[in-house]
Amino acid sequence: MTKINQIISYLETEKADVAVVSDPVTINYLTGFYSDPHERQMFLFIFTNHEPLLFVPALEVERASAIVNFKVVGYVDSENPWKKIKAALPAGSFRNTAVEFDNLILTKYNGLHTVFEQAEFTNLTPYINRMRLIKSADEIKKMFVAGEYADKAVSIGFDTISLDKTETDIIAQIDFGIKQLGYEMSFETMVLTGNNAANPHGIPGANKVENNALLLFDLGCMVNGYASDMTRTVAVGKPDQFKKEIYNLTLEAQRAALDFIKPGVTAHEVDRAARTVIEKAGYGEYFNHRLGHGIGMSVHEFPSIMEGNDMVIEEGMCFSVEPGIYIPEKVGVRIEDCGHVTKNGFEVFTSTSKDLLCFD
Repeated sequence: MTKINQIISYLETEKADVAVVSDPVTINYLTGFYSDPHERQMFLFIFTNHEPLLFVPALEVERASAIVNFKVVGYVDSENPWKKIKAALPAGSFRNTAVEFDNLILTKYNGLHTVFEQAEFTNLTPYINRMRLIKSADEIKKMFVAGEYADKAVSIGFDTISLDKTETDIIAQIDFGIKQLGYEMSFETMVLTGNNAANPHGIPGANKVENNALLLFDLGCMVNGYASDMTRTVAVGKPDQFKKEIYNLTLEAQRAALDFIKPGVTAHEVDRAARTVIEKAGYGEYFNHRLGHGIGMSVHEFPSIMEGNDMVIEEGMCFSVEPGIYIPEKVGVRIEDCGHVTKNGFEVFTSTSKDLLCFD
């Protein structure tokens, strides 16, 4: 059954008339066509008794038509997209319309209500999340390749470490190096030195690499439509014993979670496996985020590996495991790998050493 046929089957089960897909990544997942429409409108309409319809900005019609085997309608900037959509839809009444609530800003919501005036909107997002949750063998293979490029990217960063370099100097070398290989970063690369790493989502800047401190790299690559994401923290010079202890504690927490993961446990239990290690050492308040997030065609996707989430882990799920300890003005450490759930455990996509690497 094709992915679009799965959506049709869902619509029939839920007695819905049409699915309206608006997330560009979901459209790519279902059709193989990707575009970022920016402020313009782009939708995939899937019906139970008509062929699908892809609505795109006019400048994307030719490319989309070469990829999908159903009708593509475009609009130019001077046209009203909602009127154009309404005119392009097949005749009939649409009483129950399934839409992606997680991708429905107010402009889209109001616009779609002018198209489906009598319809009740129901949430398609949970079903899409479930479809994308379990990765196929082909998807996992692609994610291993994306992981290899993340390893290449962090290696470029390691080779650039120097007390004369700033955080953004190193980022520039990483990003350029991956572009030379023909790919893009999957999100804005983070390189954070010293106390700046004590902010979980610190902002890189013109800070020169600190001596006798830790240096954090958080990066990933987008390769063949799939993302990677990894974090490594390394030593520059000779950090004091306290910083080394925080590093080793973070690594112990990550290993505890990685060893615990297998089909049948819950996301809550996986988070607790890592968090308990940090809490017992007295640093629980400094681990202030979830343990992990899903990954696939988006760098952050469903599910969240966190306390309170009783979702049962299944073979084929892909997510990050990234404990961190962030003590303001003292030290910041995060260690992250993404991987996939196997029949008996968890296999990571990245292979860069997690020993505390030291750079002079």
